[in-house]
Amino acid sequence: MRYTEQHKAETRERILDEAAERMRRDGICGTGLAPLMQGVGLTHGAFYAHFPTKQALVDAALGTAVEQSLERWPTPEDAAQLRAFIDQYLSPQHRDDPGHGCPLSSLAAELGLRDTPSANTDVLVARYAHRLDACTLEAGPQQGLVALAAMVGALTLARSVMDPSTSQRILAAVRAALSVPDTVTDNAPAAPADPAAE
Repeated sequence: MRYTEQHKAETRERILDEAAERMRRDGICGTGLAPLMQGVGLTHGAFYAHFPTKQALVDAALGTAVEQSLERWPTPEDAAQLRAFIDQYLSPQHRDDPGHGCPLSSLAAELGLRDTPSANTDVLVARYAHRLDACTLEAGPQQGLVALAAMVGALTLARSVMDPSTSQRILAAVRAALSVPDTVTDNAPAAPADPAAE
């Protein structure tokens, strides 16, 4: 039975929606083709009518996840909307629902470790960085946590973007933002005990 081009396009979109959710929730390596296709009511063999390889699916699904993320959080038009974007992004609800969340937080590390940076990551980094340009960092007594989060995030993003100059700018920007005073005192709390040593 031959399907129309419209039916094929609609089926491809269903596969992409399912893959975008599963990859954000379970990771790229944790998303098997057979369970994915079963999730949309198709056989494993039907996959190849829509994508030549799993990597082709990964690229397309990441594009879908980027589009969904930008639709969920449109560009803020004022300070209140920017504050709402930050609050929603850093909310327990977003933390606990990676399948419908931002692909940067769920997939950037895996893209970097797999050495498969994506141009889709570049797009989302550029869009989100531009909207956050108006922010000022007010870390107060939690500046260590903010600095650590910035450093881990910068390294993760720098590994996952495709453009080398963007990767360098991410690292350089965070290095520049994290200024260090001439004198540093170690007033950190004692490290927690190692459970393995007990």
